Amino acid sequence: MAKIGIFDSGYGGLTILDAIRRELPGYDYLYLGDNARAPYGTHSFDVIYRYTLQAVQYLINKNCALIILACNTASAKALRTIQQRDLPRINEQMVNDKMVNVLGVIRPTVEAVPAITKSKHVGILGTPATVSSESYVLELEKIAPNLTISQQACPMWVPLIESGEFTNEGADFFVDEYLRAILSKDPQIDTLVLGCTHYPLLQAKIDAWLQNNPIIPNTPNIQTIAQGDLVAHSLKDYLSRHPEYRDQLSLGASCQYLTTENADRFSQSASHFLSAAIQAEHIDL
Repeated sequence: MAKIGIFDSGYGGLTILDAIRRELPGYDYLYLGDNARAPYGTHSFDVIYRYTLQAVQYLINKNCALIILACNTASAKALRTIQQRDLPRINEQMVNDKMVNVLGVIRPTVEAVPAITKSKHVGILGTPATVSSESYVLELEKIAPNLTISQQACPMWVPLIESGEFTNEGADFFVDEYLRAILSKDPQIDTLVLGCTHYPLLQAKIDAWLQNNPIIPNTPNIQTIAQGDLVAHSLKDYLSRHPEYRDQLSLGASCQYLTTENADRFSQSASHFLSAAIQAEHIDL
C-alpha cells in the first residue's frame, strides 16, 4: 500500500502536513524537506523545477501515490510542468494499475478567497519567486475576474522563520516593512493571503500589526488567510472524488520525516512548526 507524500523546500510544509493529519489522521505520510537547498524562493524557474522533480521522483520511489507540493514556490514554478510533462511518462511506467498524482497548495487557497473578501480587494504576500510567477493573480482572475489584486514579495520572512528569529523584535521590522508596502499599493485590501507555508508562524505578528494599522486607521479588520486548513479540506474532498488514489493508500496513521540537511537539526527546528517532537532521517536527492 502507498503513502501520501508531502514535499517542501524547507520547514513550512510542516504547517500543511499538520493540518492534513488533523483532517485525515488515518493515512500514512512521508514528509520530505529539501532544507539543504532552501530557500527555493530566490532560485530560477529551471532550478526550482529540477529540484522539485527530483523530490517528486524520490517520493514516488518511496511508494507515494499522492504527493502534495506543500510549497508555494514549487507549486507556482514547477507543478504545472510536472503535471503536463512528467506525470504522463511516470504513470506509463507504473505497474499493477497503480497511479501517481501531484497536487499543489495554490488552487485550494485561491478557491476560498472570493467568499472571504467583501471589498473585492485582495493582497498576496509571498516569496519573490511566487510573486514573480503571478500564479495567484492568474488563478484568481480565472475564478473571480472582478477582484483587484496586489502582490508583495517578502524575501526576509522565510530566513527569519527558518533561523528561529520570527518571535524577536527583528521580525517586527520586516513585518512592518512589507505590510506597509502592500497596503500603500491598495488601502482597500480587506483580505491578505499568506502565500507561503512558512508564514503562519508570523501570523500572530501580522494580525497584531493589522489591529493597529498605521496605514489605514479606524478601518474594519483585515483578514489573513493561512493555507493549512484549506489544503487539508481540499485534499479530503479530492480523495472522496478519486477512489483510484484513495484505494491505494495505507491506513497505519504513521508519519516519517526526511530531510536533505542534518537530521538532528531538522528534528529540533521542526518543533517550531509542530506540537510534537519528531525524529528525522537524512537523505540525499
